[in-house]
Amino acid sequence: MAEIDLNADLGETVDGVPTADDEAMFAVISSANVACGGHAGDAASMREAVVRATRFAVAVGAHPSYPDPANFGRVATAMDPADLTAVVADQLAALVDAGADLRYVKPHGALYHAVIGDREQADAVARAIADRSALLGRPLPVLGLPGEIAVAAASVGLPFVREAFLDRGYLPDGSLVPRTHPGALLDDPEAVAARAVRLAREGVVESVDGSIVEADAASLCVHGDSPAAVDMARAVRVALDAAGVEVRAPW
Repeated sequence: MAEIDLNADLGETVDGVPTADDEAMFAVISSANVACGGHAGDAASMREAVVRATRFAVAVGAHPSYPDPANFGRVATAMDPADLTAVVADQLAALVDAGADLRYVKPHGALYHAVIGDREQADAVARAIADRSALLGRPLPVLGLPGEIAVAAASVGLPFVREAFLDRGYLPDGSLVPRTHPGALLDDPEAVAARAVRLAREGVVESVDGSIVEADAASLCVHGDSPAAVDMARAVRVALDAAGVEVRAPW
């Protein structure tokens, strides 16, 4: 049987208010990227996410970001590499302190995109993950799109796992449509479910201009705060089950 991971960004509480229906999302995913205080999340939300992950047998990943809650971590930020390493390390530590059995790390928002093209920032993030890996006694895989972060991860002995996005538009070069542009977000459960099956079976995704983009991913992402997130995630699970694809965390 074919298998694939289904991940979602969760625990993204802002001022004590959740931005997603975490209870419903945890019930259908296999891996949760948990906000750990950079763009969202606090000690209480992290503990709650850890409890949910245990209850639903979901793998916990850290979702660190620039320390920028005002912009939800979605604005590029110039940081000294040593400072960035420290910021990411602190966020990983906070999630572990909340009781997480940490299995992988996926940067968030602007940091996610920065480490694709910026080797200096990619190295800074990889160092923080490698340091936490040493404390855990096992390497923490890095989840993301190919680029400098994959090279940086390999340089410090960390596995890199490629993901693809179910609810984001793709450009012909394989990058994501910027959130400020038309076609950036998808919210049709049937279309997203069909995309998931095609990604799992063929390793490709259709871009906004109709061209086919190679995206041989081991994990598929549905953002918890996307429009119709729960409906999309449920439709994806149904479609993958019907196609004989097992949803399973690879960690």
